[in-house]
Amino acid sequence: MAIIIYHNPRCSKSRETLQLLQDRGIEPEIREYLKDVPSAAEINELLSKLGIGARDLLRTKEAEYKEAGLDDASLDDAAVIAAMTQYPKLIERPIVINGARARIGRPPESVLEILE
Repeated sequence: MAIIIYHNPRCSKSRETLQLLQDRGIEPEIREYLKDVPSAAEINELLSKLGIGARDLLRTKEAEYKEAGLDDASLDDAAVIAAMTQYPKLIERPIVINGARARIGRPPESVLEILE
């Protein structure tokens, strides 16, 4: 099964995680999620593989977080996921997927546990 990385080439952690994989002889499928925006269904699948809730995947320091009103704790997961499809910059990065498992590469070494 192919390893996939949700990647932003402008992000240092994303570049470090990609390099970590490549240093181990892994050439992952690179998905530049800012250009190839995941659907709500794909984000739901990612959340399931990560074992986290929608809010746990949000980058709360981005301007779009406040602009989209995501600081409203009453918003449900569907609303949060819809915001991520509209503003993909809000999705935490990088995410590495290996089959049914995924990890956020913060720190980059955390993805190693799903490569075995």
